Amino acid sequence: MENKIRCAWCEKDDLYRDYHDNEWGNPVYEDDKLFEFLVLETFQAGLSWYTILKKRHNFRNAFDQFDYKKIAQYNEDKVLELMQDAGIIRNGLKIKGTIANAIAFMKVQEEFGSFSKYIWNFTGGKPIENNVKKMSDIKSTTPLSDEISKDLKKRGFKFVGSTVVYAHMQATGMVNDHVAACWKRNP
Repeated sequence: MENKIRCAWCEKDDLYRDYHDNEWGNPVYEDDKLFEFLVLETFQAGLSWYTILKKRHNFRNAFDQFDYKKIAQYNEDKVLELMQDAGIIRNGLKIKGTIANAIAFMKVQEEFGSFSKYIWNFTGGKPIENNVKKMSDIKSTTPLSDEISKDLKKRGFKFVGSTVVYAHMQATGMVNDHVAACWKRNP
């Protein structure tokens, strides 16, 4: 395993390598997992992904295993409780944004049958294969992430700027941004 060539960003430590090898860029079609990544990306806004990844277990526990039905019911007492949880990012706007996103997520499910159908429709249901030769070729936004961001905001989602949306697309395999030499490009 250690002899594999990977995208340079993940060589910080085993946590990053494991995430790269087993999750990043793998297509995700399950609503529960798509919501988990949406929560994590929401909290990542303005911070490093590594910070969020290290706290992922804490987020999972604090946010009821990312159960959007429960999160949609959170009240001010729960927000205050989360603001006291040192294991997560204690940002009131992001916590309230996560609650708003859970509500918006369920509305999208009602309209489209699933969030997966809605979000994957933007790519025709399959990953976009980018031709990434080196890390500097990877963009932080694209016209498609701009479009998705605009649509999500229109539907009531918070903290879903184009950069956050593109990171979500990468994490959930909507785009394949593994560099050409990476073993995940063509496993």
